[in-house]
Amino acid sequence: MNAFTATLEAYRNRTEAALDAALPSPDTRPGGLHAAMRYCIESGGKRLRPTLLLATRDLFGEGPPAEPAAAAIELLHTYSLVHDDLPCMDNSPLRRGRPTAHVRFGEAAAVLVGDALLTAAFSVLANGYASEPALLARLLQTLSTAAGSEALIGGQFEDTIRANTPISADDLDYIHLNKTAAMISASLVMGGQIGGADEPTQHTLNALGRHLGLAFQVVDDLLDATGDATTLGKPVQADAENQKNTYPRFHGLSASRLRARELTSLALQLCHALPFPAPFLEALIQNLEHRAH
Repeated sequence: MNAFTATLEAYRNRTEAALDAALPSPDTRPGGLHAAMRYCIESGGKRLRPTLLLATRDLFGEGPPAEPAAAAIELLHTYSLVHDDLPCMDNSPLRRGRPTAHVRFGEAAAVLVGDALLTAAFSVLANGYASEPALLARLLQTLSTAAGSEALIGGQFEDTIRANTPISADDLDYIHLNKTAAMISASLVMGGQIGGADEPTQHTLNALGRHLGLAFQVVDDLLDATGDATTLGKPVQADAENQKNTYPRFHGLSASRLRARELTSLALQLCHALPFPAPFLEALIQNLEHRAH
């Protein structure tokens, strides 16, 4: 195991422990709801957002722990996936190689599971930083803005209602700057806020996240178009079947690959502009461009 893989695994382990501590036990009534919440969280995934948050926080040395914020952002991200998979949205039967929440527990339960995960995210954040109200206010503002109607939900709304209608290149970027990149930017900014980053550094982290988030989405679209279901853990070519607006559909495969490289290069330039060396973040950004799932 090389140094990058070992560090990535360490961040993943910190995230898993924080998530386990954040969620009620299935023995706590209503047990069925809490078991379903854990089912969705324990299905794994890259844990990209909490890893970005933890790694950014670790650039700044001493300070408050980042685990509550890492758990909060993954809880919120998972809620968005549960709702995204619903029959009224993408109607996806698989997520991370397992039946999605509405397939496993029923559609009504899946809606409530998503609602509960979203609520838990803000509860974990509030409880984790109650002793530092100024920091808590900044974190709540960053996360709620990224998750709100002008970011995550707004991007999802545009993606849903315009799935079968012609859109422009700017429209496509708008969807994914909000649906995907906003939460990636929030992960980096929140890590910086916990570490005590000044305003210029937070702006750099936000811009880094926008470029990285778009690159991540372009690669995700390419994997849906060219990957295999076993590796991805979810159906492939579902975007084409549902006539969704994706980068390969809009620009073609070759131009989309070039766009991913360009966006990754811009993210790396911003990473180099941070006040501290960030070799793990640089390696992670490069790794995401070439991932297979």
